[in-house]
Amino acid sequence: MRDEPAPHILWTSPQVHVESDCACSDSDIASILSSVPSDGQAESDCACPTAYPIPGEGFSVPSLSLWHLPSPLYRAPLSEAHELVFNPIGPASVVVLNEPARRILDTFAVPRPLSKTTDARLALLRLIQPLSCNPEPETFKLETLIAWLHVTSQCNLRCAYCYAPRSGETMDEETGHAAIEAVFRAALCHGFRAVKLKYAGGEPTLRFPTVQELHHYAQRLSARYGLELRAVLLSNGTLLTDGVLEWLHSEGVRLMLSLDGIGAVHDAQRHFADGRGSSAVVARAVDRALKHGLTPYLSITVTPRSADGLADAVAFALERDLPFNLNLVRPPGVGQVGNLSYGDDRIIAGVKAAFAVIEGRLPRRRLIDALVDRAAFGGPHEYPCGAGRNYLVIDPQGRVARCQMTMNRPVTDIWAADPLQAVREWRDGFQNVAVDEKESCRDCIWRYWCAGGCPLLTYRTTGRSDMPSPYCAVYKALYPDVLRLEGLRLLKWQPPPV
Repeated sequence: MRDEPAPHILWTSPQVHVESDCACSDSDIASILSSVPSDGQAESDCACPTAYPIPGEGFSVPSLSLWHLPSPLYRAPLSEAHELVFNPIGPASVVVLNEPARRILDTFAVPRPLSKTTDARLALLRLIQPLSCNPEPETFKLETLIAWLHVTSQCNLRCAYCYAPRSGETMDEETGHAAIEAVFRAALCHGFRAVKLKYAGGEPTLRFPTVQELHHYAQRLSARYGLELRAVLLSNGTLLTDGVLEWLHSEGVRLMLSLDGIGAVHDAQRHFADGRGSSAVVARAVDRALKHGLTPYLSITVTPRSADGLADAVAFALERDLPFNLNLVRPPGVGQVGNLSYGDDRIIAGVKAAFAVIEGRLPRRRLIDALVDRAAFGGPHEYPCGAGRNYLVIDPQGRVARCQMTMNRPVTDIWAADPLQAVREWRDGFQNVAVDEKESCRDCIWRYWCAGGCPLLTYRTTGRSDMPSPYCAVYKALYPDVLRLEGLRLLKWQPPPV
């Protein structure tokens, strides 16, 4: 007769402000602090919310309290022997329980005190809560000021959904230095401990010497003021020379490339000014970057036009073990641009086909935070992005906007004493409101994960900032599959002992 297996729990624990992720198992309580590092921190074309850590050694569990199952608690079968559990306001996103652990969790349907080690683990992961309180999502302090530096508005591509102005302006050295100074000045004024710069355009490699000069100047200010500096180059991938790639690697600047599909799918959305496709050039740039020791992060924009080819783009990324995210198109106008519309059914079908590819080739790296648009499963969050909070967008002339999609409506400029405060106080147009202030979101189980979606897109579509995203139906259709993929990934790479 075989012995009953021990209770076993698997979960993910994203790290805060660290370019890493991990998948942990619970041999004992101290193992919550263990991690498997990788380079998989999510990049995006927005200012995304920060991940939450699972509490460490300093977290105490009041064992004398009565504990019970929180409501709501999402639960779904994962395999014959495992269940997936997800607390919408908990810090661990996906938790996988084997059958003995599931039975222990079920005992908390009737409130009782903690009595064993597994009970404490369930409490630590917020799968049970004290009867005497009703926990709210944990708030966190914004510690990184994110700034887009548009060094040029020139670009050699003509992408179907591009929202960047094409004025031909370029940033000169004096303006660039003033922009860097403004970012660090704002960071110091508001108590941030880190600055993240996104060198962008247009196409920033058209003015790569400017990028180099600005980064070196930022490094000097970082050392002078004791603020951590992180940086990423956002590129279309068509002008990446060996010299550019070598410099990015040596300076520790991350590289984010746009790749919407393979072949004609990508070329239909992202082509050169003369109509030639750019897919083959970008694919070669990816492989050359890898040879230079860079791991490019792929930004995949999903539109109804490209949805049918999304699976091929994801397969391309998985074959090379590349991090990537899936961004639902945000047209610059109201509702659509050209024949690009929200197309719920087609987008859902395309993303689900991509998920099938992922399930057949589950990677070691954590993907859950990048699979559905603005959702960040690193922890519950009230705001979908940092617009109006810890986010500056600076154009080539030094004008400052709240979002890269509103550069035509600057709020202030880099010569203001505190440009971030001016952005925070701006009340004209869209507002980045907390999800609990959004109509129809308050009772949704997913609200602290999408946080209502892109606030600008919602405003442009509905004329209001307190409405759900036009992609709400897409999110709801895909989130259960996202959780399932992460659970399967944990089972593959962190299997419980036999």
